Amino acid sequence: MGQISVFGIGNPLLDYVTYAGYDLLKSLGATPGTMNLITREQRRRILSSVSHHRSIPGGSCANTIRGISWLGQASPIDPPMYTGAVGSDPEGKRYIEEMNELGIKTRLRRKQSETGVSFIVVTPDYERTMFTYLGACQLFSERDLDEEQLSTAQFLHITGYMWDTENQKRATLRAMEIAKAQEIRISFDLADPFVVGRYREDFLSWIPASVDILFGNREEISLILNRQGNFRELSQATEVLAPLTIMKVGAEGCLVNDEGCISHIPGRKVQPIDTVGAGDFFAAGFLFGMLQGMGPGECAALANRMAAAIVSVEGCNLRKLNQREILSVD
Repeated sequence: MGQISVFGIGNPLLDYVTYAGYDLLKSLGATPGTMNLITREQRRRILSSVSHHRSIPGGSCANTIRGISWLGQASPIDPPMYTGAVGSDPEGKRYIEEMNELGIKTRLRRKQSETGVSFIVVTPDYERTMFTYLGACQLFSERDLDEEQLSTAQFLHITGYMWDTENQKRATLRAMEIAKAQEIRISFDLADPFVVGRYREDFLSWIPASVDILFGNREEISLILNRQGNFRELSQATEVLAPLTIMKVGAEGCLVNDEGCISHIPGRKVQPIDTVGAGDFFAAGFLFGMLQGMGPGECAALANRMAAAIVSVEGCNLRKLNQREILSVD
């Protein structure tokens, strides 16, 4: 059993990416830019309502792990590991194979269910709105957690989406307990404004005592703090949440609060194609920088470059990106 750089726990989802107008979102009763949990019947209805799509292995945490492994091809690190639950269907088998092909170690448990899917609708403003059917993801539990392998990791990375089912939440809290005992740094991505809205009080009950690195965009940070303000005021207020917090502010880059020291790291200007995975790959860039021994400001600059690159191509297509260019210092 080898060492692990980042141990990620998430929802393994096949992403079905489609480009559509606002009428589709309106017909589905969805707020643009959000993640919406759907039923099996809604899954069938959405699939029948889109004329074309393409599928790629996804899920928020999986995207981050994919990004870390991809960057590691240019600057070697210990392999990352990804765990969760997929179905016993062909889609689940394909998901595992494609993650392994990227150099990712997997602990993906096969369940007697359908592999989860996320329909990602990209509108003309390049924003993405997600409709997620969790399927087999919901069956991941504490007994599926590889505690021995987790204990070899440098970082544990999780997202707020794991709170959408009770057994996944318990498994994630158990992983955090192990990480704290082993002095493994815990990285947490708030993930989505609606997730913060659903679980704000729960998050506040353990984030300050458990999380070492916190990611969130301006809206998510504002919601969890229950306050408004300019970029710097909000970033300053995050010191009550975690020692190191990173607030993403879109094309403007991000603000880093490193134990009370605030830095604004400007973003890189690009022509966006879609914003699918921007935050996930931002986290990948930041964590990869940490694995390389960079300081928070350097990590944030790398994260900005990674996010800018991923929004400039369709659907998180890493094959169209250049590692060396992203890893180069501006």
